[in-house]
Amino acid sequence: MEPNGHSFLDKVIGIVKEETADHVPLIDFKHPKELEELLSDDLDISKPTSDCELERSVRKMLQYSVKTNKTTFRNQLYGGTDPYGLAGSWIAEAFNTSQYTFEVAPVFTLVEMKIIKHILKLFGIPDGDGIFSPGGSISMLYALVAARFKAFPEIKAKGMRNLPEMVIFSSTDSHYSIMKAAHWLGFGTDNVRIIRTNDFGQMVIDELEATIQKELALGRYPVLVNATAGTTVLGAIDDLDAVADVCEKYGIWMHVDACWGGSLILSSKFKNKLKGIERANSISWNPHKMMGVPLQCSAFLLRDRGLLHEANAAAAQYLFQQDKFYDVRYDTGDKSVQCGRKIDAFKLWMIWKARSDTGLGKLTDHVMEIAEFCLGAVARKDGFRLVTECLQCPNVCFWYIPKFMRNADEDDKWWDTMHKITPKIKELLTINSRLMVAYSPLRHHKNFFRLAFTFHPIVEEREVLDMLQSIEDCGEMVTLSML
Repeated sequence: MEPNGHSFLDKVIGIVKEETADHVPLIDFKHPKELEELLSDDLDISKPTSDCELERSVRKMLQYSVKTNKTTFRNQLYGGTDPYGLAGSWIAEAFNTSQYTFEVAPVFTLVEMKIIKHILKLFGIPDGDGIFSPGGSISMLYALVAARFKAFPEIKAKGMRNLPEMVIFSSTDSHYSIMKAAHWLGFGTDNVRIIRTNDFGQMVIDELEATIQKELALGRYPVLVNATAGTTVLGAIDDLDAVADVCEKYGIWMHVDACWGGSLILSSKFKNKLKGIERANSISWNPHKMMGVPLQCSAFLLRDRGLLHEANAAAAQYLFQQDKFYDVRYDTGDKSVQCGRKIDAFKLWMIWKARSDTGLGKLTDHVMEIAEFCLGAVARKDGFRLVTECLQCPNVCFWYIPKFMRNADEDDKWWDTMHKITPKIKELLTINSRLMVAYSPLRHHKNFFRLAFTFHPIVEEREVLDMLQSIEDCGEMVTLSML
């Protein structure tokens, strides 16, 4: 072991490049107990080790890690990182500071302020405010705290006693973080009203309004409507203008969970899919998803400037002194629920500085165009069946029906078998390191595949066809006896 570790640090870029090279498989899958045995000596931290031994252990661990930089990693709503973002992430980590005060992060504070201002303008709320958070689930907490504080500012000191019972509205297909936020913040999951969606995954507006009217008649207070711009599975975008109309009519805070679909705002061609988002009271967007900023990078935006500080400030005297020798308005940390906060804005700034609005727009256009190509290819291929032909975000959802299942009555028993076939194909794809792809049931639909496309690595049409061929090949390996 070298005392300061610098020589090992110098090797890291080389190690990463070699262990993620083109010839390296996507995954060398092992089951948990098997992997634990394989890595038992490497995982041990009871004694010091030499740099050579450390490198061997690191390489062995990377061998069994998922190579998310490959085009065949389509398992989540993130993928490979933008190289400029990765560079920004490494620089930010090397400078090891916190985003809470100007004195310890002077340049990074200006970077965050600049990036937030630019994002606010893109989303149509140029006079708003914002902050970077650890992810969309935390942004959901911010939204509910802001909405509740706006309605009942006394809650910060007195809590929820003597306040009316508050209810939240969200669609069937919305992200589960709304339920966790309701629990954590004391609303209770029973006070989340789930609104039905149409066949395309969009919230049914008439049902939303009817449910609001019912809750008002019962004396409850509608505190927030959670609209979605890019649901996790189908990639559905709610009719944001229609949701805004309802929220304005009843005076309810409108939040838009645009963690996935928010990246469409970067494209002059596709940003119209987000029409109405500029009417929201708050928005969450995760550049670490479709855009490829290294995990984690999530922006929470809101219309009311100053509300974040009012709702969240604790005025810690050892950190946010008001008699500092510089302009303390640049100490932004008291807007946050966190104390220490990573400088996530810098890696996003690196990408934007390198690529500009124009470059990011081209990447957005390409990812939507490749999804449109995939949708068409799935529609034409024998054995493939689309869940929906409506492409709202770069999500393509479908079943693969093996030959032995075709031309049969598609009764409940048939669909129960299909429900088992999809995860079996996924297993074969993973074990053979051909493709990692998500699958899910949804409402009445049995398990189906979701291919979601991201900016990086850039996927070409031939690679999409290869993915579909891999699914077909593994689908034809499935037999009833395997299920």
